[in-house]
Amino acid sequence: MLSRAQGASSSPALSAADLRHAQALRELGLKDSLAYALTESLVTEVGARPAGSPADARAVAWAQAQMQRLGLAAVRAEPVSMKVWQRGPLNVMLTSPVPHPLTALALGNSIGTAPEGLDAEVAYYPDLAALKADTSERPKGRIVFVDQRMSRSRDGSGYGLAVMARIGGAVEAARRGAVAVVIRSIGTDRDRLAHTGAMRYDKQVAMIPALAVSVPDAELIARLHQRSLQPDGQPLRMRLNMRNVSHVEATSHNVLGEIPGTDLAHEIVMLSAHLDSWDVGQGAVDDGAGVGIVLAAAKTLLQGSQRPRRTVRVVLFANEENGFDGALAYGEAHARETHQMLSESDFGAGQPWRLRSRVRDEALPVIQTLAELLAPLGIARPETQANQGSPGPDAAFLMRKYGWPGLELTQDGTRYFDVHHTENDTLEQVDPATLPVNVAAWATTAWVAAQSPVGWGPIQV
Repeated sequence: MLSRAQGASSSPALSAADLRHAQALRELGLKDSLAYALTESLVTEVGARPAGSPADARAVAWAQAQMQRLGLAAVRAEPVSMKVWQRGPLNVMLTSPVPHPLTALALGNSIGTAPEGLDAEVAYYPDLAALKADTSERPKGRIVFVDQRMSRSRDGSGYGLAVMARIGGAVEAARRGAVAVVIRSIGTDRDRLAHTGAMRYDKQVAMIPALAVSVPDAELIARLHQRSLQPDGQPLRMRLNMRNVSHVEATSHNVLGEIPGTDLAHEIVMLSAHLDSWDVGQGAVDDGAGVGIVLAAAKTLLQGSQRPRRTVRVVLFANEENGFDGALAYGEAHARETHQMLSESDFGAGQPWRLRSRVRDEALPVIQTLAELLAPLGIARPETQANQGSPGPDAAFLMRKYGWPGLELTQDGTRYFDVHHTENDTLEQVDPATLPVNVAAWATTAWVAAQSPVGWGPIQV
């Protein structure tokens, strides 16, 4: 039982037995080896699993089999209808002032070029803001290059500041008459590997091809651009040819399994990750590790000696990467249910270090008790914006749409964006030593949410 110094009195209605069991689950989770074994199994036996692909279907079958093997109840696959994008061949190179083949990947949802490809002068911009600020005719008829740099950060905030260049770069370039947009990969590595990721079109603006080049290639383009500004400088030209297919009708599935509750079984505590991945790499960091973590956390709860009051539901979402179709379908299917907690593990396998919530004020004493339980794992609750957390992509979408409360355990993302959406997203990037801490944290969190004497929502978002 927590001592008074540890804050046991901060939520006296959370029973001493529940506190002791939470501590036992925490210690049990620290001994976990299942999360890594599950991650290894998924990426080895299935590999990359873009939504709607044959590999995605194999991942759905794998997930159902694993949930049943682990002892979860009510295991099912709920269908998700979608239109998917499929990558085709890509060839891109600088043709002037010096020929250089470039390492690149199409951005998700990008159209292809005409069969003959395109060859055009390059209009260089240091970032998306510079492109938005340009009211001249310079982009017209050119390939716009956006050299948006991303800063490395523990909490991943650098990604949020940079990613709009990928998401909205094509629209901004097309508004100014560009024939294509090429961006510096949204990543923190220095490897000659391109990062893919989703982009969007605006129906009011022409659709143009969109792709990302590796960071070293972006640095090359920047150097050549500087040379082009000299009195004897030559303009940059680029040639690209790309084939992609969009709007392919497909069906995937959200995979669900549960630990049934007792007196509050109709209320749901969600542990989630997303099952799909991009087609490059193995999808180990994004989000095979998350799948392994939440399944292992559920198994830890099952190994405990007590059943939770509320139902703990594991949800493995479909198509988080390129459309949030799984989150949309889950919301439509479960909108009338009471959700006590939403959460999602989708930031790799790094050490969790921060607890943030998005709950109603009456639940904050219970969150403080949870913080004290998680403190021995090196997880702290910040002094500011502690109740302004985001529970992960799919879960955050549901939180905003339905007002369901959420819980965030922030992992160390210092190196996450070195491999994010690249060929390097492989099992070798997953550290087995940090997975048990994640399992311990999520098992403890799910138990406290399930046993809480007060509801955590609904909330105003």
